[in-house]
Amino acid sequence: MSLFSEAREAIAGGVNSPVRAFAGVGGEPVFFRSAKGAWIETEDGRRLIDYVGSWGPMIHGHTHPDVIAAVNETAARGLSFGAPCVPETRIANKIKSLMPSIERLRMVSSGTEATMSAIRLARGHTGRDKIVKFEGCYHGHSDSLLIKAGSGALTLGVPSSPGVPAGLAEHTITLEFNDVDGLKAAFAELGDQLACVIVEPIAGNMNFVPPADGFLETLREECSKSGTLLIFDEVMTGFRVAKGGAQALYDMEPDLTTLGKIVGGGMPAAAFGGRADVMASIAPDGPVYQAGTLSGNPVAMAAGLKTLELLDVEGFYERLAEKTRQLVDGFKDAADAAGIPLAVEQAGGMFGFVFTDDAPVRRFRQVAAADIDRFRRFFHGMLDAGIYLAPSAFEAGFVSAAHGDDEIEQTLAAARKVMASL
Repeated sequence: MSLFSEAREAIAGGVNSPVRAFAGVGGEPVFFRSAKGAWIETEDGRRLIDYVGSWGPMIHGHTHPDVIAAVNETAARGLSFGAPCVPETRIANKIKSLMPSIERLRMVSSGTEATMSAIRLARGHTGRDKIVKFEGCYHGHSDSLLIKAGSGALTLGVPSSPGVPAGLAEHTITLEFNDVDGLKAAFAELGDQLACVIVEPIAGNMNFVPPADGFLETLREECSKSGTLLIFDEVMTGFRVAKGGAQALYDMEPDLTTLGKIVGGGMPAAAFGGRADVMASIAPDGPVYQAGTLSGNPVAMAAGLKTLELLDVEGFYERLAEKTRQLVDGFKDAADAAGIPLAVEQAGGMFGFVFTDDAPVRRFRQVAAADIDRFRRFFHGMLDAGIYLAPSAFEAGFVSAAHGDDEIEQTLAAARKVMASL
């Protein structure tokens, strides 16, 4: 019996998060047992160069000795208290120093919890019910956010998953990412009813799609005029695309920000925060209730804090961005040599590539219309060559500080060979 078949006997679907099942690429998922630096080792002993990095947190590479030491030292004093501890305050102050838009914050245990809580806070603070999200942006699996677009730009959403009440979906408006005109029309009709707009400033869940010129600026302007709170979901982009996240990269100031991935350094941790007056609406200071038994877990706080502290090295992001640029440029060169259309994008240590001649990619429909079958074949070809990419055409990839010239060149040699075979 395979490891996946055995897992399916005990775990629903055989996995604890759907993308791990390889449904988007076919075949059985790879099971991992250890990782170090840029490399990850499978249960059958294969070593692969990793461009998933636990979906983003491993910006310094796997098992960085300073992070592991911080975890071990903290764990020796206790795994959890369910009470205040100093590491919570330390990481909160570190996050505030890196993201000035965050005046107060609250630690939680997952990105889904962060976005869910931020939306509840926005509704409670404004006294409004309706929210706006964008097609192709993913903000976790809470009910308000598992909504797909209706038949028109201003049609209210409908549930995209069984179990989500239609009545709740009526309060969610889904617009097209990077559609400035559609955004303005929505605010003209519904602006005074909107509690918040939640957006990935760089979409990382429909591959890697940057904002179009003027899109984020229009969002900020329309939200400010209507009293709607602007939420940047930086669970992926936070401390990944720049030291201060995408909001620093694009010189934007949201009202609220949600964070995850890197703030836990590989441990389950996330956060939401923003303007002090808005955060004052959260219990115990205010009436909007939010709680979590393991929120601010000392071991997770230690891992996250050390990960953030290691970002302070001079030139860290410049070197990370250059490595990532070498990777995506190499992918593009390999595709061009093989006569295969490929669009590539990157920012900081985050990247994406789409098999399409419709470049640049700025809309979800462009990703959805791309050659998904060619991606599947490329994914498996690279996996066979010892390169682990995200097992979905709709996910971004991640480079770490541990990826050196040898790893990049080995990856590009494999890409040239696989592209030629496509």
